[in-house]
Amino acid sequence: MKKIYAIFLWIALLPASTAFSQNKEIDAIKQVLERETKAFFEIDSKAWADSWSHVPYAFWSFADTTDVNSFSGWDAIEKGFADYFKTAKPSKANIDRTWHDIRIYGNAAYARFTQHVKDGTERPPQAEVRVLEKIKGKWKIVCVTVIAIEKDNEPRR
Repeated sequence: MKKIYAIFLWIALLPASTAFSQNKEIDAIKQVLERETKAFFEIDSKAWADSWSHVPYAFWSFADTTDVNSFSGWDAIEKGFADYFKTAKPSKANIDRTWHDIRIYGNAAYARFTQHVKDGTERPPQAEVRVLEKIKGKWKIVCVTVIAIEKDNEPRR
């Protein structure tokens, strides 16, 4: 009887345990994304690069009304940002995010959010997507997509 009671208790607690684990993973993903953004604005190329998965299928893209740019593969991403990390000045930009969705699929995750960069210049909000993969227990970015959006077109929950 004690064995049956223990099994029922385990089954009853399993959803709570799974939800706790899922929330822990979501928090870890958010931390990686926040660290990557902070490193970018503080011109910390080592911390920025550490947020990424250094794989040939990594991808970065940005689009606004004046430019579209992308890099395919970690080597191209690293090379594409080399001048930025050599010449840019650190910024204490305030970053506000509205999280829209974070989905975890085993060792892969999809995150979508709107980001507002406040650094004293006029910037539109940015619709952003990240794809991450878990490597050796750590979440790493594989894909970044950034699109500057008009306020009226901002995604709604």
